[in-house]
Amino acid sequence: MNVNIVQQYSQRLRNNKAFELFVIAIIVLSALLIGAKTYHLPDYAISALKIMDWLVTFIFLFEIVVRFIADEDKMRFFTKGWNIFDTFIVVVSLIPIEDSELALIGRLIRIFRVMRMVSFVPELRLLLNSLLRALPQLGYVVLLMFIIFYIYAAIGSSFFAPINPTLWGDISIAMLTLFRVMTFEDWTDVMYEVMEIHSFGWIYFLSFIFLTTFAFLNMVIGIVVNVLEDEHAKERAVQDKLDGKLTIEDLSQQISELKQLIANK
Repeated sequence: MNVNIVQQYSQRLRNNKAFELFVIAIIVLSALLIGAKTYHLPDYAISALKIMDWLVTFIFLFEIVVRFIADEDKMRFFTKGWNIFDTFIVVVSLIPIEDSELALIGRLIRIFRVMRMVSFVPELRLLLNSLLRALPQLGYVVLLMFIIFYIYAAIGSSFFAPINPTLWGDISIAMLTLFRVMTFEDWTDVMYEVMEIHSFGWIYFLSFIFLTTFAFLNMVIGIVVNVLEDEHAKERAVQDKLDGKLTIEDLSQQISELKQLIANK
């Protein structure tokens, strides 16, 4: 009975909006502490930062324990990726490695504590999940973009290397130059330098920009937006089921069942 009471209190605390805002504030404080350590500070400030860092770590540990106790299916708690990530960050943060050879790893782990903002805020988690779901489709777009980069780099290195070996000396340098052109970083200087020798060089640059910046990047944005809309639709469907509302899929299934009943009669 005592276990149930503790679990109920943990569930109330986990679902409490004030507690959520408090944890988010601690995550922001953790990010500020990481930024403050990059400055040259007096000894007393460094000592204060260490104390605050340990306080933040123990608050994170308390929050993880509350979430674990509040979870009704504790066997599946560590099957969720975000729970594993949060627990790993907190456990490694508890290891006193600041003055050891692993101090650099300790600082790196503490930097990743800022990522807990993503795991704690559902909207940010939805965005990241959408991006991860879009990666397989984005892979083909990136592959096609690489092919275009390689073709244009080979052409640029073949024709423009005598003009400026620094920008077009070989295919790898040419690809870096094309990335500069795609991001519009002083790309007109590169184009006008080529046009002094090859008057029709503008065709090369404008066609590359239209293919990469305008076409492929918009394709990337379109894929991410479509996946994000699908994720929002799934979230709404789950919420509708929790609220007892019928979704379009449920209505379609019921209509199909009615049609089958009528056909059987």
